[in-house]
Amino acid sequence: MTGKVTGIQPYGAFVALDEDTQGLVHISEITYGFVKDVSEFLSVGQEVEVKILEIDEDAEKISLSIRALQERPATLRKKDAPPRKSLQDRVDESDANGFNSLKDKLQDWIEQSGQ
Repeated sequence: MTGKVTGIQPYGAFVALDEDTQGLVHISEITYGFVKDVSEFLSVGQEVEVKILEIDEDAEKISLSIRALQERPATLRKKDAPPRKSLQDRVDESDANGFNSLKDKLQDWIEQSGQ
């Protein structure tokens, strides 16, 4: 949906969807990454593509997002992160590091106490 920026505040930008309806693009929904100053990304009168995130009829508020229509940057994608170990692999490692049953460790302790 296309809208026009009607106002900029430190916490986001107001966008008119039509003559009677406007919503807020919160600063966190402008783009991926850190946004220190909304006016570095948007200006009053600028036309922007937005996605409606939520309509709160009781409070008469519409939450919008520009970021939701952008492709997630490669640096933020989880597929680039190293694969996590499965729970079973972590349990097996714990066993190797001293979390054996008492029965298995008892003989070792008896031998160690005699030294």
